Amino acid sequence: MSAKTKFLLIQGLLALLFVFPVNSQSVNEWRGSGRTGIYSETSLVKSWPAAGPSLLWESMEAGTGYSSVTVTDDAVYITGRKGDHDYLTAYTQDGKLKWSTQYGKASDSNYPDSRSTATYYNGKLYLVSGSGDMVCIGTDGKILWSVNYFQKYNASAPRFGISESPVVVDNKVIGTPGGNVAAAVALNASDGKVVWTTPPVNEGTQYVNPLVIESGGKKIVVTVTTGSILGINVADGKLLWKVNYEGLNAQQGGRRNHTNTPIYRDGFLLVANGYSQVAVKLKINPDGSPPTIVWKNTDLTPHVGGVVLLGDLIFSSTHDNNSMGKWICVDWNTGKTLWINDWNNKGSVISADGMLYIYEERMGNVGLVKPGKEKLDVVSQFRITKGTGPYWAHPVINKGRLFIRHGEYLGVFNLKSR
Repeated sequence: MSAKTKFLLIQGLLALLFVFPVNSQSVNEWRGSGRTGIYSETSLVKSWPAAGPSLLWESMEAGTGYSSVTVTDDAVYITGRKGDHDYLTAYTQDGKLKWSTQYGKASDSNYPDSRSTATYYNGKLYLVSGSGDMVCIGTDGKILWSVNYFQKYNASAPRFGISESPVVVDNKVIGTPGGNVAAAVALNASDGKVVWTTPPVNEGTQYVNPLVIESGGKKIVVTVTTGSILGINVADGKLLWKVNYEGLNAQQGGRRNHTNTPIYRDGFLLVANGYSQVAVKLKINPDGSPPTIVWKNTDLTPHVGGVVLLGDLIFSSTHDNNSMGKWICVDWNTGKTLWINDWNNKGSVISADGMLYIYEERMGNVGLVKPGKEKLDVVSQFRITKGTGPYWAHPVINKGRLFIRHGEYLGVFNLKSR
């Protein structure tokens, strides 16, 4: 074989890798790829007009909720409560209603609006109702299977209701009922049959959307129960390790709530939550031994708004109390707090194209932020004025569009220059 022929063959193989990814599973989920809150968009505008980016379309048809949208190539999906039930609603890319399917009873807690963001996996959608129905729905709106995994495993919903966005990996849909029967359960993504259960750790479930990481040749589901951080083997459901999260606080006890998906990078895991809890960076040991503490930080206390890691900078907000909070930047390597700044109130944070997008929960202000270690640098801002309830839904960016939810309102805004 000539050198030229070899070169052309290698070029062809590389081209096939780009057309057919090594991991052929197609997943669109909560907070984007890897649940990081970072969206792989480019060529987005770096400032907005005074009135904000232009509105492409809006809707008030999906019902009330705090969940985010799930965007695929052919549709936009969002959950919402209508009456006593949860619905999944599908729109075309330009905002036309395709269908709306009732998939389970809504929560009967004091925050009953829909919170489960649908996970799209290999052409199907997986989500959880407020009463614990794990449901698989086709892109035509038809329910393919449904299993109430809270009833099945005799689990109690947490105080503020179920809000899990299921992890789907290796044809397994993973949920975390907690309680004294099963800490976690994996259902077959095709038919809803049980694949494995994780023995109980006798702690209740929380509001965390679990994360899948890879370490030591294993895929591991990471979640947080009422008192612990758990690492569970995706292959067989075995509990690999358990960290006493509550025990890491200087003062233990009191009512804690865990709401934020952890962040993972290069063998290190960050767990951070509000309610006066300590944030902790852990080293995940490939040999399977319990994780070791790298640093702790008592300033980094996100309430329900998540965390973004850009380079070696952690961006989030603080939970000063249920009504108030600030914005914060922490050094990933040292755990040192670099700044804490006021801007309206605490809220959610995501990132795309080297910028931060923050959405504060009290008045609905949306900020475009230039990330840096010196201060919170808000370049542009506008306000969402439609919809009801707290502004808790996390924004989503897809195909140059910013999706913002407030209660029953969904607004879609253009982030590209015209």
